[in-house]
Amino acid sequence: MIRPLLLALSLLAPAAAGAAEVNVYTTREPGLMRPLTERFTRETGIAVNSVFVQGGLAERIAAEGARSRADVAMVVDVGNLMELVDRDLAQPVQSAALEAAIPAGLRDPQGRWFALSTRARAIYVSRERVPEAEAAALTYEALAEPRWRGRVCIRSGQHPYNTALFSILMVDHGEAWLRTYLTNLRGNLARRATGGDREVARDILAGICDVGLANTYYAGLMLSGAGGDEQRRWGEAVRVILPPGHTAVNISGAVVAKNAPNRAEAVRFLEWLVGEEAQTLYANGNFENPVRPGTPTNPIVQGFGELRPRNVSLPEVAARRAAASRIVDEVGFDR
Repeated sequence: MIRPLLLALSLLAPAAAGAAEVNVYTTREPGLMRPLTERFTRETGIAVNSVFVQGGLAERIAAEGARSRADVAMVVDVGNLMELVDRDLAQPVQSAALEAAIPAGLRDPQGRWFALSTRARAIYVSRERVPEAEAAALTYEALAEPRWRGRVCIRSGQHPYNTALFSILMVDHGEAWLRTYLTNLRGNLARRATGGDREVARDILAGICDVGLANTYYAGLMLSGAGGDEQRRWGEAVRVILPPGHTAVNISGAVVAKNAPNRAEAVRFLEWLVGEEAQTLYANGNFENPVRPGTPTNPIVQGFGELRPRNVSLPEVAARRAAASRIVDEVGFDR
C-alpha cells in the first residue's frame, strides 16, 4: 500500500524536463475530478497533478507561502472560495474565454474567483405522505411552520451546504429573523441534525420524516443507480422541490493561486473547465448545473423542474457565513 505522504509527494513530483503541468489543490473527491483532468490532459498534453485536501485547504496554501506549488485551488461552497480571496491567496486573471462562458454574477469582477458549476439546495418531500400540490408550494421559510413539527430531516446546521442556505436567507430577512427561523426549524426536526443529504432521502423512505433539505445532485446520483439499488429506492421515495424564483444556489469554483508556478497552464485549465465539453461532463457525471449558458443539465435533473435561482449576491452570502454559523450554535441547532 502506498502511504498517504508518499502518494502526495508522487502527485507533486516534478514533470519531465520541458513537460507542461498544472498543480491542482482541491477539496473535491478525486473520483469526481478524474474524468475531467484525464480528458484535459489528453486534449492539451498538460499533466494535472491533483492533491486532495479534505479540510484546511486555505490554511495549507497560506502555510506554504511563496514556496507553494499550487497553481489552482478548487473548492465547493462560496464561503470557501471567498476565503481564498480574503486571505490574499488568489491572483486576478483577465480571460475573455472565462468572461464569455461564466455569467457576471458567478465570477469576480476583478477576476480573482470563478464559479465552475452551481448546486441547488432543494426540498425533498415524501411522495407518499405529502400531497403533490402542497409539496409544489413549499418554501424554505415554510419548513419552520408548526405544521411540520417532528417531520423535518436535515444534516448538521454547521455543514457548509446549510450555512450557505442560512446565509442566503439572512440576506433576505435579516439576522433576528434567522435566529427565530432556526429555533423553530430545530423544533420541527424529526431527528438530530446529522448524517448527509442522501440520508435525508433514506429517512423519508423509512417514515422518520416527511420533508428535508438536500442538494439536487444527490437525487440525481441516487436515481441514476450510481449508488446501487438501495439508494435508487431512496431517490424514488422523494419529490425534489425547487422553490420557484427562490431556489438557493451555491457553487463550486476555483482560483488561480497567488504564487502559481505554472500560471499560464492554470488559466488554460480553468478556461477548459468552462468549455462545452467539460461543462457537459459536470452535468452528466456529477449531476450539477453547468455555469456555461446553453449547456443542458442531465435529463434526470431536468425532471426536477426549471431552476430559478434566488437573486442574491454571492459575496454577500459569504460575508454572512460566520454570523449564520454563530446563530446555529446559539440556538443549539445540532444538539
